[in-house]
Amino acid sequence: MTLRFFILSVLAGAYIAFASQGSTMAAHNLLANPDTFGLGRFVAGLVFPIGLMFVVITDGELFTGKMLLGDQLFKKSIRLIDMLRDWIYVYVGNFIGSLLIVFLIYYSNQLNFSNGMLKEVTIMIAVNKVSLTFLSAFCLGILCNWIVCLAVYMSRKTQDMTGKLLCCFFPICLFITSGFEHSVANMYYIPIGILAANGMMPELTWSAFFINNLLPVTLGNIAGGFVFVAMAYHYSEKQRY
Repeated sequence: MTLRFFILSVLAGAYIAFASQGSTMAAHNLLANPDTFGLGRFVAGLVFPIGLMFVVITDGELFTGKMLLGDQLFKKSIRLIDMLRDWIYVYVGNFIGSLLIVFLIYYSNQLNFSNGMLKEVTIMIAVNKVSLTFLSAFCLGILCNWIVCLAVYMSRKTQDMTGKLLCCFFPICLFITSGFEHSVANMYYIPIGILAANGMMPELTWSAFFINNLLPVTLGNIAGGFVFVAMAYHYSEKQRY
């Protein structure tokens, strides 16, 4: 692993965390009200795509997008061990970048905005995520990265900046509005909720984060991107010739 690769992984994790933070800020008043929850998801979806735009335009290294390495694996231009190594390095880098933003946001006292409502919604989001069943989190992870990898796949097929930005915006807006689960985004959503709760929510623990959410969502993200995008389009392209 080169230093550049690691830096780009850390930065990509930070960019997705920025998007997670910004989307929560934009929508927290709506998310707090059951009558406007769906609208809140949509508002969050309007902001969150900025994170993937940062990643795509700056050549960031994002774990969920790295599932597209499956195409190179099937073409035998990369070894399985090399692909798995890249996945691990990017995952760790993304986690470090996400936690950097978590601690900066927490110690900035931003969570006290709206008379503490932002803090309440931040905790609510984290609790909802660690309360998912393993199967639910896994399926939501599949659905999420199917869409995310489609966004990256489409962005690679266009050369102009506007096209790349649009390819990022619409799919990511869809996945956030739908409430699907993104492992790297959850590296922000749940840790910031744990810090905000400060031990007041017994269900919000680091073990619950890793076991109840991050593990099944990561496995789902792998399946969604690797199987339904990398593998599917690799073999569909082969059938054209």
